[in-house]
Amino acid sequence: MPITRRFAYFDHAAVGPLSRPAAEAVAKFAAEASTLGDTVWPEWNANLTSLRRSAAQLMDAETSEVAIVPNTTTGINFVAEGYPWQPGDNVVLPEGEFPSNLFPWQNQQSRGVEVRIVPRRDGYRVEVQDLMDATDSSTRMIACSWVGYATGFRIDLDDLVSKAHAKGILVFVDAIQGLGIYPLSIKKTPIDFLAADGHKWLLGPEGIGVAMIRRDHLEKLRIGNVGWGSSKYPFNYTDPKFELREEASRYESGSANMVGAAALAASIELFLNARQKLGSDAIADQVLETSNQLVDRLRSLGAQIHRSEHREHQSGIVTFAFDGIEPTEIRARGLASGVVTSCRGGGVRAAVHAYNDQNDLDRLIAVVETFL
Repeated sequence: MPITRRFAYFDHAAVGPLSRPAAEAVAKFAAEASTLGDTVWPEWNANLTSLRRSAAQLMDAETSEVAIVPNTTTGINFVAEGYPWQPGDNVVLPEGEFPSNLFPWQNQQSRGVEVRIVPRRDGYRVEVQDLMDATDSSTRMIACSWVGYATGFRIDLDDLVSKAHAKGILVFVDAIQGLGIYPLSIKKTPIDFLAADGHKWLLGPEGIGVAMIRRDHLEKLRIGNVGWGSSKYPFNYTDPKFELREEASRYESGSANMVGAAALAASIELFLNARQKLGSDAIADQVLETSNQLVDRLRSLGAQIHRSEHREHQSGIVTFAFDGIEPTEIRARGLASGVVTSCRGGGVRAAVHAYNDQNDLDRLIAVVETFL
C-alpha cells in the first residue's frame, strides 16, 4: 500500500487508496493505450472475464451471476427499476441508509410502491426482527446495507435472508462497506441481489464495481438499459438479433471501463491471495482487532462511540465524538498531520483496514490528544 509512505489513512469508507497492483494495472493500461491502441483490445476484454470470475470467487457466487457496473447506485437501480412492482407493493429499509440505497426505492412511489423506513435502535443498531415486523403480505423486498456507512453496524445477513425468504420476501444488499473484508458465501447465504463499488475497501479505482443477480431472478427483472453488450452475439453488427445474454452480464450494455476493470481485478486478486494464504477470516479478524484497539484507546480518552459489543455486528468503521470539540476540527488537524479521516454521523469516522498498524493508531491518537 504506497499510501503508507506518507499517511495514516483511515478513510476507506469514503474512498480507499489504490493498492499497488491496481496502480500498476492502471499504468500498464495507459502505456498500452498510448502506444498500441486497440491492437491489444482482446487482452483488455479478457480482464472483464477475470474481474467477473474474481468477484464471484470473493462472494462464492456463480460467475454468470456477476455483472460489472460503474457504481453501486447503478446496481441498485437495476433492481429498483427492473422489479415488476404492482400498486400497493412495499419495500422495507432501515433508517439511515446512504442516499443511493434510499432514492431508487423512493423513486418507485410514483408506481404505487410504499417505502417503509424502520428506525434504528439506540441510533445505530439495525435489528433484523424490527425489519421483519415492518413487513406484511404486500412486502416484496427488504433493502439494506451490510455495514452502515456512518455507524459501522454490520447486520446479520444469515438471519435476515432466512427470515425474509420464509415470508417470500426478496433481499437486496448494498455491500460496498463490507465486500472483501468479511467472508460471504452467496451459496450459503442466498442473498437475491447485491451491489458494491470497488473504490472503498477493495482498494480499486472509482467508476467500477460489481453487482450480483441470482440466476433464478434474471428473468424477473426487466432490463431497461440495453445495447450491443447485452446480446448473446455482441459482435454481430451486420445482422443484429435482440437476444439477451442468459447471465447477469446482459446489464453490461455498452463499452466497458477497461482501465477500471484491469485495476479492480488486480486488487481483488490481492484479497483472494491473502485469503488463500492466511485463511478466509484473516482479513476480517485483522480489521476487527485493530479497530477494537482504536475503540479502547479513544474511550480511555473520553470519546463517545456507538459500537456493538457483539463481534458479529462490528466493522472497521469507528465513529467517535468528544463534547465541545467539532469533528471537522479534528479531521482538519489530522489531515495537516498526515492522518486521514472523514466526518459522518455527527462525529469523526475512522475506517480501519487490514494494513493499518499500531503506528497508524498512534498517529491518530496523537492528533486527538492535542485537543484534550
